[in-house]
Amino acid sequence: MRRNLPRGLFARSLLIVVIPMVLLQGVVAAVFMERHWQMVTERLSAAVTRDIAAIIDVMETLPSPQIESDVVRIAGSRLGLQVRILSDEDLPAPTSTSTFFLLDQILSQQISDQIRRPFWLNTSNDERTVEVRIKLGPKRILSVVTRRDRAYASNTHIFIIWMVGASLVLIIISILFLRGQIRPIVALTRAAESFGKGQKPTVPFIPRGADEVRRAGYAFLQMRERIERQIEQRTAMLSGVSHDLRTILTRFRLELAVAETPADLENLNRDIDDMDSMLEGYLAFARGQIEEAHGELDLNKLFSQLEENALLHGKDLTYSISGSTVVHVRPMAFTRLVTNLAANAWRHGQTVRVEARNSDRFLTVTVDDDGPGIPEAMREEVFKPFFRLDEARNLDASGTGLGLAIVRDIARGHGGNVTLSDSPLGGLRATIRIPV
Repeated sequence: MRRNLPRGLFARSLLIVVIPMVLLQGVVAAVFMERHWQMVTERLSAAVTRDIAAIIDVMETLPSPQIESDVVRIAGSRLGLQVRILSDEDLPAPTSTSTFFLLDQILSQQISDQIRRPFWLNTSNDERTVEVRIKLGPKRILSVVTRRDRAYASNTHIFIIWMVGASLVLIIISILFLRGQIRPIVALTRAAESFGKGQKPTVPFIPRGADEVRRAGYAFLQMRERIERQIEQRTAMLSGVSHDLRTILTRFRLELAVAETPADLENLNRDIDDMDSMLEGYLAFARGQIEEAHGELDLNKLFSQLEENALLHGKDLTYSISGSTVVHVRPMAFTRLVTNLAANAWRHGQTVRVEARNSDRFLTVTVDDDGPGIPEAMREEVFKPFFRLDEARNLDASGTGLGLAIVRDIARGHGGNVTLSDSPLGGLRATIRIPV
């Protein structure tokens, strides 16, 4: 039952309103139809049967043509019964059960209890009348025709119509009210999703709705401001550090250029190159992908470039794509993400396999290699900035410890994540999963 229930807040709230209303109306209708409708029909049928029984008693007590004529006249004018005496006739054959089964059952029971004579009942030929024929004697039949509403509670459907109509009006009012309450929650969800993916909303988010929803909206706005301020501070700090260190590196290079014995300063040149590489890593980690807009990226083209780069390094890289090859991401950042993982794979292994599955909801990219892998206990630690794993493998040859941190930062900036696991090739599997 839980699997069949709707998952949306609007649909569930509507069910909370509709289901008790339907159950209540079902119980009320069942009780009304069982008690009121049947009770009223029994009383009406009993009254009609008593009138017919009185007519029969008068005719049998005072048997004369004049009395019968007077009884027919009085029954028509006072009782609303059309009475006829049918001679040389017998009761018709029983008819099939009509749609008014309740009336047939109750009226037949009343005639059997009060009159106790053979009879024939017709409730199906005319929707407005009921005909009862009772056998008075051999070839002598009493025919009585009366309005259906005298023997049957025919106005009960009005109650049902009013009940159903009122319910529809209440449901429409509930739908309009719930839509107004759910709309601010949907707007808050969209704003949170767009911020989680690093997108700028086309329509500014303004908290609306109930007090609880408004407080959640204002809390989200404050949280977004704090996160954006921290990102700006981190970017400004690392950019400033990078600028200052670049100045020092430039001065080092000038000093080396005028040195008389460059061969003696080979180690210093290597250290400077390492520092330059480290600064590039710091700056890439600081920038992340916040400055790049979303666009389309062709996975087939990206993987072909990876295959060519792997061949240049003497490694074997194969790839496969399931689903659409065009995805909507930050092209440069996503390219850096996949390239870093692929480069790390062929740096520590000989065979690399890349698979992409693009479904309606998620893009999943797996990078497998046959390298030494990473111990399971350290697979979360390696994503921390400046963490080095010298015993096994590291994304940065320079040893900055920012490679996997940058990778996960880019993936989470797209609303997804990167995880590490064992590869079928015997090495490490890196799995990228982002919503599309």
